[in-house]
Amino acid sequence: MKTLIVKKDHQLRIAEIDRPVYDDCQALVKIVSCGICNGTDAKLIHGTFKGFAEDRYPLMLGHEAVGRVIETGRLVEGLKTGDLVLLPFVEASGPYQSAWGGFSEYGVVSDLPAVLRHAPHDLERVGLARSQTVLPDWVDPVEAVMIVTLREVLSSIRRFKMRENDSVVVFGCGPVGQTFIRFLHLLGVKPIIALDIVEEKLELARSLGADIAMNSQDPDITDRIRAICPDGVDHVLDAVGISSIINRAMPLLKDQGAICCYGISPNLDMQLDWSEAPYNWKLHFQQFPAKEEEGQAHSQVMAWLEAGAIRLSDYISDVFPFEEILTAFERLEKKEIPLKGIIRFDD
Repeated sequence: MKTLIVKKDHQLRIAEIDRPVYDDCQALVKIVSCGICNGTDAKLIHGTFKGFAEDRYPLMLGHEAVGRVIETGRLVEGLKTGDLVLLPFVEASGPYQSAWGGFSEYGVVSDLPAVLRHAPHDLERVGLARSQTVLPDWVDPVEAVMIVTLREVLSSIRRFKMRENDSVVVFGCGPVGQTFIRFLHLLGVKPIIALDIVEEKLELARSLGADIAMNSQDPDITDRIRAICPDGVDHVLDAVGISSIINRAMPLLKDQGAICCYGISPNLDMQLDWSEAPYNWKLHFQQFPAKEEEGQAHSQVMAWLEAGAIRLSDYISDVFPFEEILTAFERLEKKEIPLKGIIRFDD
């Protein structure tokens, strides 16, 4: 089968590998679609993703995939041929290590009932199986990849302890930032202050529930936010992955306020300056949501989707056939994909 790899020289190419092998508690799926992640995928390509040293390359990319079951292991109870399932992955194959491998023609998912019956003490596997969820027929199989981001975001909101009537500043209105804004609005968080440098993204943020949207390059941004929240805000969220946002957030915090870093920065060190922060404040990194917690967020996300409170299409700007995947990543590098980009395979 074909898969997208990034080589040690950080160049992308399509490689040919064997179809993945699945065990008795797993199923083989034909990949239908896979989302392009502006954070993880881009940093893996550039060699700046924490935990992936140069000796782990070349890597198979893709961690936001959706696949349709075509074969099942003999102990599988909860999956059947034709099911549409979130988060199929591909293990290392030949010279290629796995960075989840979702940009492949085939992948593997685990069956939760079978795993709980036959491997209940393998907590990592149980957590992964909980997140590899069967989707209902009314979900579009290409747009479905956005559900991965939605679940990650909701599980992170819970981790950050963002609650009703809390005040939040959101730095960055890409697909992740917009998802945070919509969910925070649905959860009764207010005011929500959205910051970005692109007016079209600020307009979308307003439509999704931001109470105020401002250009983050405004030199008076701190004073303007303080005029809205004189005591400071409860949370400042970095939904981009730029280390300097941490220092920019300091004068915005109220006492016991928190800087919440969801975006993954390519820099893993910085000069931290809390001279303008309150005496008591917190810094919370949540850059790799747990699959168990992601699975626990699934029912709420699906309830919002079914009720029409959220629409997957609001967060998607581009869909490419697999044959154009290299072009898609060139456009990502040029920042020509404003929201979520998706790679579509023949279903």
